[in-house]
Amino acid sequence: MAENQQAAGNENQNQPQFALQRIYVKDLSFESPNAPTVFQEQWKPQVNLDLNTAHNKISDNQYEVVLSLTVTAKMGEKVAYIVEIQQAGVFMVSGIEGPQLGQMLGAYCPTILFPYAREAIDGIVNKGSFPALMLAPVNFDAIYAQALKRKQEEAAGETKEEQTH
Repeated sequence: MAENQQAAGNENQNQPQFALQRIYVKDLSFESPNAPTVFQEQWKPQVNLDLNTAHNKISDNQYEVVLSLTVTAKMGEKVAYIVEIQQAGVFMVSGIEGPQLGQMLGAYCPTILFPYAREAIDGIVNKGSFPALMLAPVNFDAIYAQALKRKQEEAAGETKEEQTH
């Protein structure tokens, strides 16, 4: 009986494991350079969203994933506000390697972090006396796949260049 429990314990160690350990705001910035005159204009902003993800290994099976978002709202050429946030999380990942680990850290974890960043952005924009801003959902799987394809194409291009020299 004890041997069966020990064997089951060993099997569990080899099984892929994933756990969210902590979510936090690493950095947050709000700027409204043209306040208060921007409040006198009719509110029809052009909103631009830039996003980026990064990760680093903290320990054998812990990774910090950072989702960086910059939201810029303009009224014509005039900047109404700029919000920058680095929403981060610590994730325990074991038994997952190679491309699956890349997918996990580059797409799955940012998908978990995005709603927290979106809520923080909406709150800070509202505190700046601007109308609520609910960012549309982001397909991190598609973004990750595009980035992977771009890297592969760049690598193939570099290989061709080396062959011609």
